[in-house]
Amino acid sequence: MKILTQHFDTKHNTAPFSQIKMEDYQPAFIENIAAAKAEIDVIVNNPAAATFENTIVALDFSGNELDRLSSIFFNLNSAETSDEMQKIAQDVSPLLTEFSNDITLNEDLFKRVKAVYDQKDSLTLTTEQATLLDKKFKGFSRNGALLSEEKKLKLREIDTQLAKLKLTFGENVLAETNNYQLHITNEADLKGLPEGTIEAAKSLAKSKELEGWIFTLDFPSYIPFVTYADNRELRKEMAIAAGKKAFQNNVFDNQEITLKIAKLRFERANLLGYTTHSHFVLEERMAQNPDKVKSFLNDLLAKAKPASQREFAELTAFANDLDGIDHLEKWDGAYYSEKLKQKLFNLDDEKLKPYFQLENVLNGAFTVANKLFGLTFTEIFDIDKYHEEVTTYEVKDEFGEFVAIFYADFFPRKGKRNGAWMTSFKSQYIKDGKNERPHISNVCNFTKPTETKPSLLTFNEVTTLFHEFGHGLHGMLANTTYPSLSGTSVYWDFVELPSQVMENWCYEPEALALFAKHYETGEIIPQEYVEKIKESASFQEGMATLRQISFGLLDMAFHSNNPTEITNIKAFEKTAFEGTTLYPDVAENCMSVSFSHIFAGGYSSGYYSYKWAEVLDADAFAYFQEKGIFNKEVAKKFKDNVLSKGGTELPMELYKRFRGQEPKPDALLKRAGLI
Repeated sequence: MKILTQHFDTKHNTAPFSQIKMEDYQPAFIENIAAAKAEIDVIVNNPAAATFENTIVALDFSGNELDRLSSIFFNLNSAETSDEMQKIAQDVSPLLTEFSNDITLNEDLFKRVKAVYDQKDSLTLTTEQATLLDKKFKGFSRNGALLSEEKKLKLREIDTQLAKLKLTFGENVLAETNNYQLHITNEADLKGLPEGTIEAAKSLAKSKELEGWIFTLDFPSYIPFVTYADNRELRKEMAIAAGKKAFQNNVFDNQEITLKIAKLRFERANLLGYTTHSHFVLEERMAQNPDKVKSFLNDLLAKAKPASQREFAELTAFANDLDGIDHLEKWDGAYYSEKLKQKLFNLDDEKLKPYFQLENVLNGAFTVANKLFGLTFTEIFDIDKYHEEVTTYEVKDEFGEFVAIFYADFFPRKGKRNGAWMTSFKSQYIKDGKNERPHISNVCNFTKPTETKPSLLTFNEVTTLFHEFGHGLHGMLANTTYPSLSGTSVYWDFVELPSQVMENWCYEPEALALFAKHYETGEIIPQEYVEKIKESASFQEGMATLRQISFGLLDMAFHSNNPTEITNIKAFEKTAFEGTTLYPDVAENCMSVSFSHIFAGGYSSGYYSYKWAEVLDADAFAYFQEKGIFNKEVAKKFKDNVLSKGGTELPMELYKRFRGQEPKPDALLKRAGLI
């Protein structure tokens, strides 16, 4: 246990994964919580008057070892979990919630914070210090410090319940993903599928000591299947299986949990004096309130809907001409879209994949970061990793100074949740004159190499890698004093700007030439393919935009209204989707119960932020295009005003300092072909 309750005596203070035993976690949490409580007691019992340093700064740096332990444990619970780990998560989550409430509901601590806050106008604080003071005060006032004792107890109760429910929600989705497999023994059923997908399915069957081929709901297996399999019945089976995760009235059913989460969030918001959960959340976002979010989404909907209906009619006519299908179902969408895309652009993923070997794409991201920000990434082998598939890099700047540690974890495994994300094992901050550098991780689920082929990415996976790497840069280039304002600790509708802006380089010939090389011949991707990638970038953008808007509106339906009236989740969801549906409803399916972003992750009342950040990213990239996509001056402005600044100032102020003006939606609408 000792290993988890002290400073790590390792290179760059990296996590000593190989030395951690499962039984170490729980005692370490208990010890680190006690140590963090002792640090809080020191602040509270300080006989000196409350000052910015002895109260606000001391509070921000308290619990450092606990933060470190939490990041290690919960990162592994997402990327390398087990039944034992999930059990520990269920046990320690309430302890952490209780500790967090012990701080925000500590009256004596709040008095000291408030004493400093009340004299903020007479203190000479830097912008970062003023932001920290404001954040600390709101951290208390927005979390119950002004409530009566009785209401404080109620708040604690709600928070403990929510922490457990969110964990269970995620565990149920993972269990349902792992519990399904499509076992094919007739080779004719593989017709249409890419060679690499078939090979991966064969190898999975072999690993389970079965004949034939196995397909799962993990994205690298599921997406190619529903996109390419000619067998419509099997596509239907796969699509329905994916859509009914946690909606099967079994032990992993999330219907009741989803409702409980929505109702508890509403109750919590009311308790704190807010109309709904969305009103509470959006007070600390660029969007500010639910009305602004809904009007933003509905404005986009008005522009995207005509285009999406046109695209859907075109797709339906195409499917009818090709196969006599007169009405499209959800399991037809990806399949016929891919066929239509091939017809229009003579471009499919299978043609592109040989040019996108995973290692080359990752090196491409590194090269882009080098050209823009002067960073170099060197693979190192002398630090611990939590799984043999993880690769580790030392990141340095143009002067050879150490910037960050970067972990890359790219393949699906049983203990790893679906999707792609960026996280950190250690935050950046400055203490006692030393700039503590961050340890950043990108986790994805790409197709594994096989006996005959390296890992080859679809173009969508290429943009995913660049997206998560953009979040990674936000973490790596962090340069703030206080840990709670560092890196990606920014307003939620600003956090997607660095990630989404990075995707733009994937469409630029100048950038593609750096890494899109055929894995066998080394030939650079042909110019005609590059032009087609650019041309096809806005293919069915109306439908894609409609889909994102529908998720944002579903999120707002749950969180910007009173959810106590909801009795049937499926019926509620259908109503929320009414203005955005193109395909017929599938009775067996319900999206809400596996909508992990908003019910297990941190996106509740924040799903709109993907589109919000697209407005920012299109506007930001237009600036790069104007000056040159590798223009050092624009890159420096982006690094100095966005990537390094974390949450030290209001996002709009940072953005305007980079761009010289507020963002306009025109660049996005133009890029999406909607104007």
